[in-house]
Amino acid sequence: MSKRPVIIGAVAAGAVAALGAGLVIWSPWASDEPGAKALELSGDLDTHDPALVVGTEEHDWYVFSTGDIAKAAGSPSIRRSTDGLEWEYVGGVWDAQSRPMWVYEMIPGIEHIWAPDVFEHDGTWYLYYSASTFGSNLSAIGLMTSPTLDPDDPDYGWTDEGLVVSSDPATDNYNAIDPSIVEDADGTPWMAFGSYWGGIQLIELEWPSGKPVDGAEPTTIASRTAGGTNAIEGASIEHIDGYYYLFVSRDTCCAGVDSTYSIAAGRATEITGPYVDSWGNTMGYDGGDEILSTDGTMIGPGGESYDSGYLAYHYYDEDLAGQFQLAIRELDWTEDGWPIARTADELAD
Repeated sequence: MSKRPVIIGAVAAGAVAALGAGLVIWSPWASDEPGAKALELSGDLDTHDPALVVGTEEHDWYVFSTGDIAKAAGSPSIRRSTDGLEWEYVGGVWDAQSRPMWVYEMIPGIEHIWAPDVFEHDGTWYLYYSASTFGSNLSAIGLMTSPTLDPDDPDYGWTDEGLVVSSDPATDNYNAIDPSIVEDADGTPWMAFGSYWGGIQLIELEWPSGKPVDGAEPTTIASRTAGGTNAIEGASIEHIDGYYYLFVSRDTCCAGVDSTYSIAAGRATEITGPYVDSWGNTMGYDGGDEILSTDGTMIGPGGESYDSGYLAYHYYDEDLAGQFQLAIRELDWTEDGWPIARTADELAD
């Protein structure tokens, strides 16, 4: 996700929130009731763990996601849209001939690449991706770069930049998957990552390499000790209106209509935390406001990413026998600056 800085802040019903310098978002759908706006998507939506890039005058909308075993050697899948509504599959990041072989040698048994993230810095797009197998924390996060996201551009092409961070069951109580990049107020890049084991980790990076600074070690910023499994993953940190918002996916993923995934959020005034929910509970110990969960035929929403006011995620569609599908919502915000991901109808239920 490009994660360009956006000033959103508190939005009064039907009004413009003029909060400091920066982009101001208006919520016309919230003129009567608060609530997120669910976009009406169509086309190829078979997407898991989406990384969203909202369209601008310079480029279309893009979603990068977990690779399809049957397509492009299981590399991260790429979908494109001109309007954010109608989506098409435009290929994978690599094929069987161009894949980074070190990944497959380092993590035996991987069939497809998981949960990528995309971030633009100084004219270069950085693609972070996860290599692992189910139930193991023998994992790696790799990096590729490209000057453009447009597959039709003559300059398009992904360059292998190698390993970013890894985890080994013999030495590490964390899992090096689910990367998400954010810049702090000083422009320093950080990567949140992690799944189960030691929970959500944060590590400082540096530009232009996009890799950890010398001597940097991961620190834990969120956990889910309830139930004893630390079922928390898919973190995304966003710098919005003076706060760092931490979005996470919790509980059981990848079980079709039996999934219990949900999305929770907290915030901090410093990138390193502590992250707390609206009740003051720390996300370092089970805290976090649930902002989206199963509703009707939308089962187990999660694997979220945020860009420029929009939250993308996957869910399991009960009407499609549990097939995962892409969804995108434009968030609303409470007057004291907490994200609202449910629609007005969902909030009324």
